[in-house]
Amino acid sequence: MSKKKIYFKKYEDNLKAIKEQLKNNDDVIYRRIDTEKGPITAIYISNICSQNFISHAIIKPLVACKDFPEDIEKIKNDHIFADDTALGTDLDEAVKQILFANVVLLFSFADQFIYCDAEEYSFRDIQEPPTETVIKGPREGFTEDLSTNISLIRRRIRNPKLKFEKMLIGKQSDTPVMLVYIEDQAPTELVAFVRDRLQNAKIKFLLESKALDEALQTKKSIFDTLGYTEKPDKVVGSLIEGRVAILQENTPFVVTAPHFFVEYFSVGEDYYLNSYGQSYFRLVRWIAFFIALLLPGLYLSLIAYHFKLVPYIFAFRMAITRSGVPFPAIVEIMIMMLFFQILREAGIRLPQPIGSALSIVGALILGDAAIGAGLASEITVLIIALSSISLFLVPKMYAGILLWSNTILLMAAVLGLPGFYIGFILFCSHISDLTTCGYPYLYPLGTFRSFNFQDLILRDDLNDISKNIFYKDEK
Repeated sequence: MSKKKIYFKKYEDNLKAIKEQLKNNDDVIYRRIDTEKGPITAIYISNICSQNFISHAIIKPLVACKDFPEDIEKIKNDHIFADDTALGTDLDEAVKQILFANVVLLFSFADQFIYCDAEEYSFRDIQEPPTETVIKGPREGFTEDLSTNISLIRRRIRNPKLKFEKMLIGKQSDTPVMLVYIEDQAPTELVAFVRDRLQNAKIKFLLESKALDEALQTKKSIFDTLGYTEKPDKVVGSLIEGRVAILQENTPFVVTAPHFFVEYFSVGEDYYLNSYGQSYFRLVRWIAFFIALLLPGLYLSLIAYHFKLVPYIFAFRMAITRSGVPFPAIVEIMIMMLFFQILREAGIRLPQPIGSALSIVGALILGDAAIGAGLASEITVLIIALSSISLFLVPKMYAGILLWSNTILLMAAVLGLPGFYIGFILFCSHISDLTTCGYPYLYPLGTFRSFNFQDLILRDDLNDISKNIFYKDEK
């Protein structure tokens, strides 16, 4: 059999195999181009490819060509007007390239195929992230498009040492993921740890970044040991400090690692407004954290077991307000906490204008109705309201604080102040035992190692903050 017939037979077999794998897909286009050397078939998916680009840069030059060279490399270089082109021979690779918004050209007179990038996805414009609004600072936020997100980072760091390592994660989804870091800034062991965990992640379909979080976790906890943000300036700040970032197609949330406990108390405006004012507000967030975590349990311990520790006048007033409540203190507190959680969930699920109004009005009405009906005392409503409002100052810790606050509350209900102390010690032990990509979660607190972390409870000067935070990698 001649070489020409062998190529044509392989061409027909490959085309049939591709059609079999991509059958029942009405948006897959098979465009046949007849030439003097034999047919060429262009295969692409119309909904994710630019058909105008394909027509002008690929099909038109091939149709206009009168004398095709024998070498496929010359066809790729001289007759296809596309920037990103490559050769291939593997059939499975051809199918993968089609699914990645490339045009695959099958030739009946050659044993190789050409694929060309013709990507044209639909995605939303760059907008301000609704979850990270700022008073002063950049308003840009990441989108679901990976290329756009990469450009937002590259525009801020024009450095040849900024590295983007591409991976395909998900055995059946082949989702593009980028590992981003600055060479010589990020510790080599950190980059190696994250790269190894990502490459060995046993994920079938990667749809959201939470799956990457679970792949990088060393211990399970209700507290996130990886950071999430939709703000390019925050990601760039993390990269400058020596961390790594993980970008994923189809999500605006970028993962940063490692992520430390003290970062929950920082917000974007801390670095764009006056340092003295922002240091004060950061202290307020720390105080709100301890109020949300400890106040319900401490209140229950005092009124149920240790009444003598309360000033007499205040104890007398509490006794009067609680005299008409038919429930034990723990039941009273749990009822009010449940009311506030229901209001919060309703406020989140409803449209934003309605949800905000419902949360405010609902809290006022429910609090007043509970007091009037004798379900709760004024002091209990005040304590739970203050604790619930304090939770909103550290929203990313909401679930963690709520769980541990309830744990401390239940232990206080059983043992009083000893139970309260035991609950708090268990909380401290839990967060002290956590690690984030090999680093202590409480870093740089609670460790004897020396670190260059200048951004703790108070905000330091920006020149001191914008340095590598890892003790041995400052350049």
